[in-house]
Amino acid sequence: MLKSVCGYCGVGCKVGFIDNKLIGDKEYPINRGNLCLKGASGVTTIQTSTRLLKPQIRENIDNDFSTTTWEEAISKIADKIKQVPKDKVAFYLSGQMLTEDYYIANKLGKGFIGTNNVDTNSRTCMSSAVVGYKKSIGADFVPLRMDDIDKANLLILAGSNTAESHVIFHNRIKKAKKNGLKVVVIDPRFTDTAKSADLYLGIKAGSDIDFFNLISKRLIDEKLYDEEFVQKHINGFEALKSGLDRLHVNDMLERTGLSYAEFEKFFNLYKESKNIITAWTMGLNQSSQGVDKNLSLINTHLLSGKIFKEGNGPLSLTGQPNAMGGREVGGLATMLGVHLGFDEQSIKKVSEFWNTNKIDNKAGLSATQMMDAGLEVLIICHTDPIYHLPNRNKTEELMKKIALVVEINAYDNSETSKFAHVRLPAAPWGEKEGTQTNLDRTITKQEKLIKTADGVKPDWEIFQLLAQELGHKKEFDYKNPKEIFEEYQRMTKLNPYMDISEASYNELSYKPFVWGEKIKNFLTADKKGNLFFVQNKELSEQPTKEYPFILLTGRTRDQWHSGTKSTNAPSLLKYKELNFCEIHPNDAKELNITDGEEIKVVSRRGELLTKATITDSILEKTIFIPISNREINYLTNDLLDVESFQPDYNHSAVIVVKL
Repeated sequence: MLKSVCGYCGVGCKVGFIDNKLIGDKEYPINRGNLCLKGASGVTTIQTSTRLLKPQIRENIDNDFSTTTWEEAISKIADKIKQVPKDKVAFYLSGQMLTEDYYIANKLGKGFIGTNNVDTNSRTCMSSAVVGYKKSIGADFVPLRMDDIDKANLLILAGSNTAESHVIFHNRIKKAKKNGLKVVVIDPRFTDTAKSADLYLGIKAGSDIDFFNLISKRLIDEKLYDEEFVQKHINGFEALKSGLDRLHVNDMLERTGLSYAEFEKFFNLYKESKNIITAWTMGLNQSSQGVDKNLSLINTHLLSGKIFKEGNGPLSLTGQPNAMGGREVGGLATMLGVHLGFDEQSIKKVSEFWNTNKIDNKAGLSATQMMDAGLEVLIICHTDPIYHLPNRNKTEELMKKIALVVEINAYDNSETSKFAHVRLPAAPWGEKEGTQTNLDRTITKQEKLIKTADGVKPDWEIFQLLAQELGHKKEFDYKNPKEIFEEYQRMTKLNPYMDISEASYNELSYKPFVWGEKIKNFLTADKKGNLFFVQNKELSEQPTKEYPFILLTGRTRDQWHSGTKSTNAPSLLKYKELNFCEIHPNDAKELNITDGEEIKVVSRRGELLTKATITDSILEKTIFIPISNREINYLTNDLLDVESFQPDYNHSAVIVVKL
């Protein structure tokens, strides 16, 4: 039986491939033989009628594509790159890529083309958590693992629907509950996750900072914080205390929508719990104050000393299979490589390692800034920015202005393909090998399960062909992913706390490697954690008389992003429809809308048609539309967090219209 690792979410379940079917690996500690429906359907989504199998080219997006050769396609891209300034070239990467793919793309863009405009769709997913971790603990480092829930007394899930987004991890949570773990779910929706919680707190969208500030204020005011830990290991206590002293409890509580009794019930549970984990995902990250939300959450762990101890800590739940691996490589435009930035010493280290003198000394454009920057060349790999960037009408108009848009993809039915000039067929999950890092620093290996389709190439090889065409054959002369991984391992030695060099590529086929297990303290210059006073500035788009509803977005259990893979599996279409809109019964009654009725939802930026799902599981004047609706981002706001550049996907003002 061949073994691999799942290519869907950040949990990273181990799979076995036998008789053309996928089964869970019973020996693997993360999933222990279990798979979600998406993971189990993996093989059925590979060889489909929607596969992109040959390079395609056209001069104008109004023309039809014609089939071309790899040589002609790569030559066209390289010629254009040579003709334009380096800062007019950008790579738009994806958490679907393997670490080796990321490494080659990052090395080529930043090291040899000389553009730091190399970013990833992790920008729209995890960048607020990245900045939050770096500011508070000193590095983009998750200081605990999923196993820690077995040692925790309390798990707080904030803006995270694990039952639908991280299914196997959620199953482990339910098992831990049987052994005494208490679970609190904080969400404007009574989700499937909330159904199994010990306590559900239905807070208003956008009030997360108020909620965590209420915790911190109580810890300080009642002297429940760990005074010795704070004194020895934490900076910023007085500034935080002073800031919180200026805030009024009643105001914060009112913004959350919670009653005094609800918060007291929570806080009594909180202060009685010895070991606490707080886990979160897009409900906090995807916000105009995403970084501040992360900092307010992490503050509670720094105050209580519940960090770098078993069963304790802030656990960000990564959405994509290799978003963390991309961050480690340096796949964000705000970092250079292996968690190093653009300071003089880091540039010197990386320049010497790559043997190049072309690295620019300033951060590049984030994925959310690229469209508006007058680019000449945009290379997109395994992601669909037309679908997933906010304010889609604006994104479409901006992409039309880019002279050369290249799409590297395994499938031909993306929304972005309508705007591409060159399309290159890439090998999907199951037809390639390489490594990925799941949400808790576990490095595993994806294996090639079936023959790579004729005419397609793995991503690393595509970027290598481009690098060689640009004249860098010696620097990009790799025979296989193992050679790339081992070069990357040597590069991680440039950063003292990254011990990835201790992993064995061959052993990763049967033995995962968890990096950073020796890190038991803060990674700041003074080895102390940093508290930050933040407050809810209500920067998000607010409801008005004209647009009285707040739109929330998110995943459903059995679909994945735009559905290029998951909608090909009939078994994944039975749970929930791809297009629906949850609305509270009182709002539906006011609008005379019936369950299942087609409705129109309109924002200041666009509109879409959907079907009403009337449910009291969502707050009044709040609606939810899943991201499996490919038109969702005609509605969403392109307002960004000023530090993470992550969009505010979860607070768009809309109106619901009965047709």
